Amino acid sequence: MIGRTNVTIEDVAREAGVSRAAVSKVIRNAYGVSDAMRERVQAAIDTLGYRPSVAARAMRGSSHTIGIELPTTDNPFFHKLLNAMNSALADTDYQTIISPIVRDELGLLALQRLVDRHVDGIVAVAPQVPLAALERLGAEVPLVLVGRHVDAVHFDTVVDDDLAGGCLVVEHLAGLGHRDIVHLTINYQAQAAHPTSPHSVRAEGYLAGMIAAGLADHSRIVHTDETVEGVRRATLALLDEPAPPTAIFAGHDQVALGVLWARAERGLGPDDLSVVGYDDTDIASHPLMSLTSVDQSAEVMGDRIAALLLERIAGRTTPARAVVDPELRCRASSAAPKPR
Repeated sequence: MIGRTNVTIEDVAREAGVSRAAVSKVIRNAYGVSDAMRERVQAAIDTLGYRPSVAARAMRGSSHTIGIELPTTDNPFFHKLLNAMNSALADTDYQTIISPIVRDELGLLALQRLVDRHVDGIVAVAPQVPLAALERLGAEVPLVLVGRHVDAVHFDTVVDDDLAGGCLVVEHLAGLGHRDIVHLTINYQAQAAHPTSPHSVRAEGYLAGMIAAGLADHSRIVHTDETVEGVRRATLALLDEPAPPTAIFAGHDQVALGVLWARAERGLGPDDLSVVGYDDTDIASHPLMSLTSVDQSAEVMGDRIAALLLERIAGRTTPARAVVDPELRCRASSAAPKPR
């Protein structure tokens, strides 16, 4: 039967002849619950059909759910990643639930909401959650952290080789003949506070690529807020400089869309300002966008996340790290620059 039953926790309490609080304690597996009380409440749950609830299954030892913490639901790359994970889990008994970060909670409350639902494992992006807190969580719940370049003890990590990805972008643009290549990325405070984040490592790759191309003196990182309008304004400011850049490496595809907006507003083409993004989201390949972008393969990443988490749930305790190799998808947004 699809959907929830109408049985409530109060119905279970009446059937078992105990208080609602007692039923709640059994469901939460709280300390101090006697075996007799647990059996009494479980019998009422079975009799009334309350067992399909997440809480009741958790009491039996498994909720058959995997929790996913996301910093935002707006980033198209996360949609691709979620689809890949759900496809990888399609032949299992597990279903996913999402806990997005709201306001300025830094991810801790989003993770706690998943723990409170007795999920069997957690996939976290958690860009701002302290490493110590993640280690404590990983010691209690199977955990896979996505994106952050950290060495873990109690959880697994799946990352893109962002250093190589940043180098790929510069190699491509320098090969086209660009010298004045700007890296436009997220605001400085967010990046500086989290040196293990994908954006921080991509910036390192950009700098390494500029050095390898003999363009170290032309290296320039500009920080912006991640709204399309904020990126548009930052790009227009760059284009108004006496010697504007001929190419912009955007920290991810959403940033690249703001750059393309500004470029179109000025009536410029890719030979005036080449644009390269990161993530290769679905819109990048749209013919009206045709955005050159780095593909970190959400499909491969999703498969590896699911595989590692299932291994953790099955009992593996040694930490594992999976690194996805990025590939550059060249399209019409980048071209050789006009002679100056």
